[in-house]
Amino acid sequence: MSIVFKRRLVREKVLQYLYAYEMNKDNLEELKKDLLSEIKDEADKDFAENLINKTLINRKETDDRIIEKVTNWEMNRIALIDKILMRIGITELLYFPDIPPKVSINEVIEIAKMYSTSGSGKFINGILDTILNDEKAAGRLNKIGRGLVEESISKPSHQK
Repeated sequence: MSIVFKRRLVREKVLQYLYAYEMNKDNLEELKKDLLSEIKDEADKDFAENLINKTLINRKETDDRIIEKVTNWEMNRIALIDKILMRIGITELLYFPDIPPKVSINEVIEIAKMYSTSGSGKFINGILDTILNDEKAAGRLNKIGRGLVEESISKPSHQK
């Protein structure tokens, strides 16, 4: 099983947990334990725990970024699944330097296709792409490693 596919399953578990968190804040530790028990690889479990924790800790910041981009919409009008997926995507963009931005965006779009409405993928893509472009333009995108950020390579002026 490829790492991307395994990680998608992990992200689905994170979505399920965060959805339950939004709906009912009781017995969450037991729920987390049950959901994460299905993940056998320790690195994947750690990723899930980190993603859950960072998404919850940074919820206000991610919601503020979403609100900034959805002109003429109130946050309570956005489908809960879409909000959670955007929070996950933004959290990965901002706080997981080893995950390429396009992977984070594509993964939440693919999950949206399975769990949300037909237009959700396009909506989520638009918001996350805009946030990614803002982060790049401001020089705040914290990605390390080869291939994690696309850079345009300009030719030296003497080769034009």
